Amino acid sequence: MSDDLPVLDAEEQRVLGALLEKQRTVPASYPLSLSGLRTACNQTSSREPVVEYDERTVEQAGRRLKEKGLLRIVWSDTGRRTLKYHQVLDEALGLGDEERALLTVLLLRGPNTPGELRTRTERLHPFADRGAVEGCLAVMAERGLVQVLPRQPGQHDPRWVHLLGEVATPAGAATRAPSVDRESPVADGADARDDRVRATYAAVSETYADRLSDELDALPLERWLLDRVAAHADGGPVVEVGSGPGHVTAHLAARGADARGIDLTPEMVEQARRRHPGVRYDVGDLRRLMRPETAPGWRAVLAWYSLIHLAESELPAALMALLRPIDAGGWLVLAMQAGDEVTRVTSWFDEEVPPLDFVRNDPATIVALVEAAGLVDVEWYLRGPVADRGETTQRLYVLGRVPD
Repeated sequence: MSDDLPVLDAEEQRVLGALLEKQRTVPASYPLSLSGLRTACNQTSSREPVVEYDERTVEQAGRRLKEKGLLRIVWSDTGRRTLKYHQVLDEALGLGDEERALLTVLLLRGPNTPGELRTRTERLHPFADRGAVEGCLAVMAERGLVQVLPRQPGQHDPRWVHLLGEVATPAGAATRAPSVDRESPVADGADARDDRVRATYAAVSETYADRLSDELDALPLERWLLDRVAAHADGGPVVEVGSGPGHVTAHLAARGADARGIDLTPEMVEQARRRHPGVRYDVGDLRRLMRPETAPGWRAVLAWYSLIHLAESELPAALMALLRPIDAGGWLVLAMQAGDEVTRVTSWFDEEVPPLDFVRNDPATIVALVEAAGLVDVEWYLRGPVADRGETTQRLYVLGRVPD
């Protein structure tokens, strides 16, 4: 640790991290009142570990930081004269925007991999790619602000940590599974991954459709959720991105929604058109979703197991692409496998296929991304595997509303 860097205890780290974050994400509410700062510190999403500070703890940490020259306590300019808290850590350390973003996440979430940092800094500073994150970390390491941790057995990706004080180990970290490399799907580029997706689903399209077309009959939770979507749409336009053999889109249409499906694989679109001739299906990319021709926006967009081949760093941009064409008050609905692993298949339905990665994500991470994207009234449901169907993984469903 550099001798001229401040040494912060865990409470001081959380306070500064919260101030750095909220200064960027909610500037209209910044500087923060004591109550607002306590809420930001105790937030249950995007925080590791989750804490429960009282106002006295936050106030005392603020005073210590003020004595260290890293925080100013000012009076509110408008309304009631209320004390507000304003961080000056970025000034004291001379941080650029990209360094500030990375340090914010490291203060709030402890050790992170470059892929995790790229995802988690999306609202603070958009990095072009993983290489940009690694380049910034290297510069910060030369300045003595961060360091890479020794790689542990089973870890595919190194983790980085800040050097502004001891970093507490979250409860349960000792028994947590090794960090998963969720960037492996795009190790040779997103275009190459997309080619593998098309080739794989083309090879199994008919068998896939035969096996899954009636799956909703045995899935009451999924039917309930889809029926809610159709009722919310109230006859308005709904699109399923990554619609595969078309049965989910057809279910929505049968419930009265003006539903259509798009899929990246032409062979899957052909299966859907043949099996559900009364419903519209098109070849398309979820990352380039357009608005419907007959309405200002979609009443609902469903990504039903269609984000499972994306690297973690691609998720924020994919979510924003899905959100942009949704009408005010419309819903985004996600379905995916939950877990902490990336599984590679080379054979599927007894067919040899190109190596294709299936990414299982942590529910808390997905919910945090949805909330960070600006959705409100967020709901999420986690169900166990249905053994009779041969399932071995938990399933995650997340629903959020675009603000009116």
